[in-house]
Amino acid sequence: MLFRKPSPTPPLHSLPSTTSFSKTKDPHNNNNKLRYTLFSCLILASWILFLHHHTRIPPSTDTCHGSGPLFYIHTLPSRFNLGLLQRCHKLNVYTNMCPHVANNGLGQPLSTPSWYATHQFIAEMIVHARLQNHPCRTWDPHAALLFYVPFYGGLHASTMFREPNHTLRDSLAVDLVHFLQSQPSWKRNNGKDHFVALGRTAWDFMRAEDGADFGANIFLKLPPVRNMSVLTVERQPWKGANQFGIPYPSYFHPKTLAEMLTWQNSMRQRARPHLFSFVGGTRKGLEKAKVRDDIVRQCGDSKRCVLVRCASGGDSRCHDPMKVLEVMSSSKFCLQAAGDSFTRRSSFDSVVAGCVPVFFSEHTAYTQYAWYLPAERGSYSVLIEEREVVEGKRSIEEILMSVSEEEVERMREVVIGLIPTLTYAHPNATNLGFPDVVDVALQQLSRRVKEEQLISIS
Repeated sequence: MLFRKPSPTPPLHSLPSTTSFSKTKDPHNNNNKLRYTLFSCLILASWILFLHHHTRIPPSTDTCHGSGPLFYIHTLPSRFNLGLLQRCHKLNVYTNMCPHVANNGLGQPLSTPSWYATHQFIAEMIVHARLQNHPCRTWDPHAALLFYVPFYGGLHASTMFREPNHTLRDSLAVDLVHFLQSQPSWKRNNGKDHFVALGRTAWDFMRAEDGADFGANIFLKLPPVRNMSVLTVERQPWKGANQFGIPYPSYFHPKTLAEMLTWQNSMRQRARPHLFSFVGGTRKGLEKAKVRDDIVRQCGDSKRCVLVRCASGGDSRCHDPMKVLEVMSSSKFCLQAAGDSFTRRSSFDSVVAGCVPVFFSEHTAYTQYAWYLPAERGSYSVLIEEREVVEGKRSIEEILMSVSEEEVERMREVVIGLIPTLTYAHPNATNLGFPDVVDVALQQLSRRVKEEQLISIS
């Protein structure tokens, strides 16, 4: 199996402890305004320098072979991406995003090298940074098979949920489509060779024109966008034919194959004294999250489960990436229940920790990440029907206890083998030595575009 080469490494508990991080309060008073303005400008300046360098000097240490097709990056007006970072403290109605957009979207570095306090809704920035320095990037649009549109749609959408004027909510997305349609590269295949990455769920871009006010804007409903390939951390399972799920970013962003092999071997050697664990909280008023009430209760009542409750005034470990991973890497199974939407970042945290994920809905993973997960569901995960838990037919502990130790070890090995392709490598990585999330997406996009062209020819 790929990535099984052993490499000596200290166990997780012997690694340096992480620096603490917490949500930074929004600067509402006058004394903080100047500081945050300067911080925002520094972030924007660093991005401009980064883009200036990589736009003029093609990377020479890598060659494009086996890692994907040649692609071209559109140069968009800054208001579609980098310009949004000037107001980073207002990019999210719940938290200040300035610490999270730092380091090309990786967030604040932790004390352990290659580990960052990465925000769950920041994938679009990380994808952009990875592609900027990717060996398959071409500066000649005529040579490109694919065209990447670096639109920070998720960061923009998160600022507009409370905007009562729907025309204003939709305006940036509509303007982007008009811009793209004016480009010669778009006219080549009417956008079918274009792709965009979104760091939020597809639901946030599919607002209904009538009915409940759900979703920030109508970006994914615009006819030209339906020609594009849309990479999103959660696709709409029933109407998302051009949507493709990409993993939520976890906290590990290696620069080398050696770092990856070392971590995999560490997770392979970890002692796992706990049968299962749950990191999360309950969700009031959400029917699809009702199962969480039973999960919290059953985990709390079991001596074989570790419960980390994430809520206002809850367990402080929820906000410490390395402590979350400590719990998961000490568990054989990690429960992954739907929350505000079907999917959750915790599913990928558990894989990084070598913990077998347990799902309660097929839409948490199986209908989402076909490019990244094995077709054989049982090879790496367990599915427990939600009604079995809610109706009390069988306990979670009873179901998981019925899985033999040999089967658990086999599943864990598959999970550990998945870590590389579910990881976003560091944007500065060169000669990486393994395909990461972005490489897999490029390969699949290439296949899709070639198939589309064959169909149109026939």
